[in-house]
Amino acid sequence: MHTSAPAAGNPPATEAPAPAILVLEDGRTFTGRSFGARGETFGEAVFSTGMSGYQETLTDPSYHRQVVVATAPHIGNTGWNDEDDESGRIWVAGYVVRDVARIPSSWRSRRGLGEELATQGVVGIGGIDTRALTRHLRERGAMRVGISTETLDPERLRERVLAQAQMAGADLVADVTTAGPYVVDAVGEKQFTVAAVDLGIKTMTPRRLAERGMEVHVLPATSTLADITATGADGVFFSNGPGDPAVADAPVALLQEVLDARLPYFGICFGNQIFGRALGLGTTKLKYGHRGINQPVLDRSTGRVEVTAHNHGFAVEAPPGDRAETPWGTASVSHHCLNDGVVEGLELRGEDGGLRAFSVQYHPEAAAGPHDASYLFDRFVEVMERARGEAEDPRVTGSGTDVPTDGEEAR
Repeated sequence: MHTSAPAAGNPPATEAPAPAILVLEDGRTFTGRSFGARGETFGEAVFSTGMSGYQETLTDPSYHRQVVVATAPHIGNTGWNDEDDESGRIWVAGYVVRDVARIPSSWRSRRGLGEELATQGVVGIGGIDTRALTRHLRERGAMRVGISTETLDPERLRERVLAQAQMAGADLVADVTTAGPYVVDAVGEKQFTVAAVDLGIKTMTPRRLAERGMEVHVLPATSTLADITATGADGVFFSNGPGDPAVADAPVALLQEVLDARLPYFGICFGNQIFGRALGLGTTKLKYGHRGINQPVLDRSTGRVEVTAHNHGFAVEAPPGDRAETPWGTASVSHHCLNDGVVEGLELRGEDGGLRAFSVQYHPEAAAGPHDASYLFDRFVEVMERARGEAEDPRVTGSGTDVPTDGEEAR
């Protein structure tokens, strides 16, 4: 945490940019200038299509071990503030931009973007053709990359790039989860207790839950069902996070225990992939993924198209007919992406047709926006209310969570 900061619009003097190169694993090379810290960094090259919200992107733990390419041409206009971080640090392995703002212009800015990157030791590169780089990644797929101000020979840097681990098969949850449990108090009168398993949770997510009267107990990824029930949880939440869901066996086993205990469940992003695996579905690595805050998704239960925030390189494989019978009820695909048909949500209904658990691949907490999907937190409230009603009277059917009829508002 910074203890002092320059006035907005008056950034401190910084070093002159040094020459830098970016080399992809297939040998494609871009030459630019240093941005942020000097040195070398490696990761998986991915692109984000958001026009704003770079601070939230850079501090999202889901970007651990990834080098993010900003498709927006001008980055850094609003500087860096002390309010919008989605975690306690920058998680991206590197940052790639075309034009770097020389002077931030925002009343909330406390320092420049480049200064914050340098302070946290994050290597970036500016002044390159990010449009050409993005097109290359779309055609060839996300791949390993290196950025360096020290090794300016492309072949030497490429050798180091090829020595890096692939994202497929990477188990990264232990790197990002909280070291110990903590509680985010409900806003106003407490209505529910939620156990949130931290697989790389963003700061805004517990806030969105708390705004709806939930006392949120954020737990480490190593937690057990006993740890969850000890909180008195009315429902369980699994967060976003980095890495390959195909190797995240411990969270899958934990979620299956949660389902056995008939606890209401809500998951986002990585939590959606874990839910898919728990239900017996497979996962796959996408060619270049979905990253940005302008992705169209269809909610099948309402027929509405939402503009949503995404950050994922893996996805759940749809079951035949988009439905599957499981030990806990009928699972089905509830949302899909209108760009490419990728599964963007799952739901689990019991024998009576009532919603028991659900998840989405995108981010309804949506910092820095959009907010089309914020109703999903209200849907979680409905599921927990239904479960509470069943506990008090098993004859309760919970019609509030059934598929709405034509003309009904689901939000």
